[in-house]
Amino acid sequence: MRARGFTLIELMIAVAIVAILAAVALPAYQDYVRRGNIPEATAGLGQGRIAMEQWFQDNRTYAGAPCPGNGRNFTFACNSDATTFEITATGTGSMAGFSYTIDENNARTSATPWGNGATCWIARNGDAC
Repeated sequence: MRARGFTLIELMIAVAIVAILAAVALPAYQDYVRRGNIPEATAGLGQGRIAMEQWFQDNRTYAGAPCPGNGRNFTFACNSDATTFEITATGTGSMAGFSYTIDENNARTSATPWGNGATCWIARNGDAC
């Protein structure tokens, strides 16, 4: 009777193929997950801007306006005085290195590992303003 099964070489080739596929797929998956977390920041900044404008309409000043609450992946900080404001969303955890801002003129900036946007929010690897 003849023995059946895989040889060590065949097994090593299969393991090498799986390792190569994983090396390509894992970074792509991580970028995909990061892209999925960015709307938390941009939505929070948009809502914060609306709250600032509503506060200004009621009080004729941005000073004392409420700042958006922190999310799961981003913390929000507000800097405001009587006539100007700036809201910043800074990434935490797996989103560390990501920062997005908006001001009273709706000027948007971003600083990400994928590049910096002087006039826009970078939302994916390879984006530019």
